[in-house]
Amino acid sequence: MSARPGTRRLAPLAAHLWDEEAVAMLRGRVRQADRFLSGAAGTPPLPNVLGILGHHPRLSGAWLGYNGVLLEDPALGPRLRELLILRVARRTGSQYEWLQHVRMGRAAGLSDAHLEALAGDLESVEWTPLERLLLDAADQLLTDHHIGDATWDGLAAHLDARQLLEIPFVVGSYLCLAMVFSSVGLELDADMDPASAPPLPGMEERA
Repeated sequence: MSARPGTRRLAPLAAHLWDEEAVAMLRGRVRQADRFLSGAAGTPPLPNVLGILGHHPRLSGAWLGYNGVLLEDPALGPRLRELLILRVARRTGSQYEWLQHVRMGRAAGLSDAHLEALAGDLESVEWTPLERLLLDAADQLLTDHHIGDATWDGLAAHLDARQLLEIPFVVGSYLCLAMVFSSVGLELDADMDPASAPPLPGMEERA
């Protein structure tokens, strides 16, 4: 069960409390690191997810490097990647992950109708054959920890080996994040407006 709102278990580490190792880690992995850490007037607040990672710089540096490949140098296109991530957020009930990736999904070309379908009934909109296969693959990985033969064969008709390999890595990566967010009771960032995205079932009870 997720930590309920108001039951934060681990507070994000404020930027001014970061040690030299943590600062070096962030500067080496996050493009906007200096904006978050400068302390100058108008500095944007450090996202809560980065504040959590600041507690464990060595782990976080390795994690951000790995995850950066999926976000910045992927084999799968952004729209396909965001479909997988949003399905993970939906299935895990991770509000932080959902709101963050609804924004990214819109930027990647997902319509409001598709986002509403991802939040509720997948059958309410039309998907391309590849998109539907990807959603099936995400569900199978989350339920069975395995992509079924028919789904794999269907995906293999559209994707190369690098793209196929990224599917379980994306799903597993964002499942891991959802588990971290839920376990620490991660609070939403100040600029995350739940009204900006279709609500997930039980979202009000999730981190």
